[in-house]
Amino acid sequence: MITEIPSPNCDLCQQMDTMHLLGYIASLLIGVSLGLIGGGGSILTMPVMVYLFGVSPVTATSYSLFVVGSTSLVGAAQQYKQGSVNIKMAALFATSSVATVFAVRKWLVPAIPEQIAIVHGYTITESWLTMVLFALLMLISAGFMMRKKNGTELSPVAENKISISKMMLVGTGIGLVTALLGAGGGFLLIPALVLLLRLPMKEAVGTSLLVIALNSLIGFTGNWQMAGIEWSLLLRVTSLAVAGIIAGNYLNKRIPAGKLKRAFSWFVLVMGVYILVNEMMKVV
Repeated sequence: MITEIPSPNCDLCQQMDTMHLLGYIASLLIGVSLGLIGGGGSILTMPVMVYLFGVSPVTATSYSLFVVGSTSLVGAAQQYKQGSVNIKMAALFATSSVATVFAVRKWLVPAIPEQIAIVHGYTITESWLTMVLFALLMLISAGFMMRKKNGTELSPVAENKISISKMMLVGTGIGLVTALLGAGGGFLLIPALVLLLRLPMKEAVGTSLLVIALNSLIGFTGNWQMAGIEWSLLLRVTSLAVAGIIAGNYLNKRIPAGKLKRAFSWFVLVMGVYILVNEMMKVV
């Protein structure tokens, strides 16, 4: 009689399968978030890639650009059909942000060393710093989303009163965040569209999706040929996120986005604190 000896890695394989299943469920939520509130997708993508799929933080920034960019493009197309995308304003923001994203991803990011510094005997690596900065970004993002200001209460601004310099500055800042951390920057872009351009919130969401799509996809082209990209995983996650944004756009017409946005902001806040504590524990 032959007795089958269990593989010592069975428990590990089962755990990985569970993490991957959670990752695919979260991939749907990435799209739903973008469809409902026009942002937040990249805030989920990085933790999903790093903690659920085991992708390194630096590589995860590239994955995030592709996933969020592709998903936002689909969402922007849907919003455009509904007349909720201001092409001219999107082009103005994209002028500075897209150039920033491409330049940073193409030349600055590859130049950053893996080992940046040694502090009290601990080596500060590029991966560790990326996660810490991303956690701080999540906390800032949660703060922006918790604000109760509504762009629909503001009156339109005449085109000749638009501050081009302010738009270029904000666009450059959003491009920098997108390039370094793989974040679309919707939490910064939507307030800018509302406060600087006085766009109605619905139009700001649609315009934001188009800018995010341009920034992210062009940023991804800066290093899409890098070795080690797992295209099968990337396409599976993107497909689920696209399905999520279609569902999110459908739900956006039936569910009060304000309540969902506030609930999502608390989730982002908790996740940001968790990641920050988790990474800081590696230092002490």
